[in-house]
Amino acid sequence: MRALFLIPGTAARQLQLFPAVAAVAEQLQAQVQVVCPPAVAAWWTLHPAVEKTLAFPFENANLAEWANLLGSVREPDFQLVVNLASGRQVDLMLSMSHIPTRVATGGFSATDTAQPGGGWPAQAMETFLRPIGVSLQADGFRLPVPQADLDAASEALPSGTGPLLLLARSGASGDWPASQWDALPGRIRSHLPDLRVAHTTGSAPAGSPRQQAAQVACADVVLASDPVATELALLLGLPLVALGPTGPLPERQGVQGVGSGGQLGALGTDAVLAALGFA
Repeated sequence: MRALFLIPGTAARQLQLFPAVAAVAEQLQAQVQVVCPPAVAAWWTLHPAVEKTLAFPFENANLAEWANLLGSVREPDFQLVVNLASGRQVDLMLSMSHIPTRVATGGFSATDTAQPGGGWPAQAMETFLRPIGVSLQADGFRLPVPQADLDAASEALPSGTGPLLLLARSGASGDWPASQWDALPGRIRSHLPDLRVAHTTGSAPAGSPRQQAAQVACADVVLASDPVATELALLLGLPLVALGPTGPLPERQGVQGVGSGGQLGALGTDAVLAALGFA
C-alpha cells in the first residue's frame, strides 16, 4: 500500500506528525511519502518510514507547480492521502489524483472528514487515522538517532561526568530574558556542582536536522523555549521543561510547561528551578 501525507507548516509541525506517519506505515504496511514546504523537507530524512519527501510551496504555489505535484502524486498509485492543507487548488489536485481514500478536515475532494482532537497535537492526529482503521499512541513513538550521529554530537559537548542540561532558546520576541538564561546554570550548580550545560544556537539547534536531533538526544534534561527543540525532546522521550509552550504537552512524567508563550518576561528563575526539580 502507498500512503501520502500533505503537511503545510513549520518544522515543529512536521515533527508533530512523526508518530502518525509511523502508525500508518506500521499498521497498514504502507510505503509513505510526504509533501511539505521546501524549508522543512529535510526534517523527514529523520523518519525511518518515509520513502520520499516532495518539497512544495503550499502558500504561494503557481498553476505549473500544482500541475507538477499532481503528476508526482498520480504516478506512484497512492491508495490513501491524509491532507492537512486546505483550499480550492489542493482540492482540485486531489480530486484529479485518483487516490481513492482522501482524509481531510473538509473540501470537495475529501472522501472522509475529520477534525483535530484536543490535547497534545501529535496525539490529536488520531482523529485523522480512525477513518482508515489506524490507532495512534503518539507518546509511544521514539525517534531513532544513529550512533555515529550521537558520537559526533558528544564530541562537541562539555567534558565531565555530570548530567547534561541543554538550554534551547527560541530567540523570538517575548522569550525568557537572556539574563535569566545566563544566570540559571550558576543557580543549579549550587545544588549540582558537576552539572554540564550545552546551548543550542539561533532559533533552533545548530546544524542539519540529523545534527540537531543528535545534539538534543545527548542531553539528560532539556529546557527549551524553541519549538523545534521541544518537539525533538518529546520524540526522544527526554525530560523536558518547555517555557511558554505553544500548545498542550503530553501527560508524561518529566514533561511540563512553565509560563505563557510570548509573555515570559515576568517568569522568575525560581519557577524554572522548581520545574527542573531544584525547588
